[in-house]
Amino acid sequence: MAPICIKTVLISESVDPRCKAILEENGIRVTEKPNMKRDELMAEIKDYDGLVVRSATKVTADVIDAANLKIIGRAGTGVDNVDVDAATKKGIIVMNTPSGNTISAAELTCALLMSLSRFVPQAAMSMKQGNWDRKKFMGAELYGKVLGIVGLGRIGKEVASRMQSFGMRTIGYDPITPPAVTASWGVEQMSLEQLWPQCHYITVHTPLMPSTVGLLNDESFAKCKKGVKVVNCARGGIIDEDALLRALESGQCGGAGLDVFVEEPPKNRPLVDHPNVISCPHLGASTKEAQARCGEDIALQIVDMVKGKKLVGAVNASVLASTFSQESHQLIKLGEAVGAVLQSCTSSKKPFKSVQISTQGDCMKSSTGYMTASVLVGLLANGSGSCPNLINVLSLAKESGITVNQAHCSSDAAGGVCTVEIVANGSSFKATGSVQGGVPVLLELSGSVFRQPVSLTGNLLFFKASASPQLLSSVAGKEF
Repeated sequence: MAPICIKTVLISESVDPRCKAILEENGIRVTEKPNMKRDELMAEIKDYDGLVVRSATKVTADVIDAANLKIIGRAGTGVDNVDVDAATKKGIIVMNTPSGNTISAAELTCALLMSLSRFVPQAAMSMKQGNWDRKKFMGAELYGKVLGIVGLGRIGKEVASRMQSFGMRTIGYDPITPPAVTASWGVEQMSLEQLWPQCHYITVHTPLMPSTVGLLNDESFAKCKKGVKVVNCARGGIIDEDALLRALESGQCGGAGLDVFVEEPPKNRPLVDHPNVISCPHLGASTKEAQARCGEDIALQIVDMVKGKKLVGAVNASVLASTFSQESHQLIKLGEAVGAVLQSCTSSKKPFKSVQISTQGDCMKSSTGYMTASVLVGLLANGSGSCPNLINVLSLAKESGITVNQAHCSSDAAGGVCTVEIVANGSSFKATGSVQGGVPVLLELSGSVFRQPVSLTGNLLFFKASASPQLLSSVAGKEF
């Protein structure tokens, strides 16, 4: 990937000082303006290339439209407070620090599990009120109990290893992590239908998305052991709050440890005030270590991207991950150039109906993603209302109703070849190109094969006519 130029960054929340220091050490000007209101942020944001936030700043579509950003960095996990779709449409990279608060969130989860088993907060509050209620707070050992972990990513793994130390049996569910991998951590994977009835305790560690909203609801609570205890240090809404309250009141749920809520601060006071609920004000990442790690990580990730070293934590730009070699830079230039040539072949201002991109050669096997995107950038550069780049061009093509197909075939040939065919206004146009000597070249255009490959640099004029000895002089001039 060609380095992205980031000269100015706005930090809109309290982030560890190392974040600003690292950015400034690498020549990036940083402004810190925490606690801005929405209108203030919209007025300020237009002057910056990058924005760094935590969870309080809501980076909505309106804020994104008011900006000229190239990157939005979230110093923490998750990007719930960023409109990723709106950012992608504008070609803005959205980045988070996926491992920055892993340990802190896992430790808080374990603390809530232990507190639920022994009523620690309730007992402490009772003592402060002058009471000595030993019988009231009879607890239960964690030893020998079954812990169900829904979501077996970084945090789920850390929770499992810690709670196994208490002698708990750990089972879990995850649609992505292979069962063989989690088995090596001591976690037996199974379906949710199998998991619910076995658990004494359940903790959730999934992203918040349509498939996880209300994952624990009336129906799933009914399948659990009576008195099951649940913990949510992930995202508010994964556990249906109304269903949880009903389960608590009926005794189907014996207790809940909640660090996150659908609305924060929570207005569902009956749930927060329930005697068997231990609640925290979203403290999962609130440790000195996690904040230092997240602040440092997001700064280093931005610097690495700017220097063209690597791309880590990008949630909407996976196509860029393999574009950090010199070879990939050359192939991207080839794709954009071939797309631009085909775009100039048609005078139609209507969107292209379809694009077929075929790559050949082992050297292009891993490049199909960014080759497809780069060809589309060349095709749409002059005909799109937005500015297409590798991040947003696929969504722009989809919005324009363009059908995009890609294919790859292996070849023993030393060099790779890219062939693109478009259908526009009832006509078909086709071009084939390659990289020779580090320079993108055109090998064929709509059936015309060039004896000498045409360098796709500078300004080019293509003229097609039937073969004639007098043609060249009539076009180029008699002195030629």
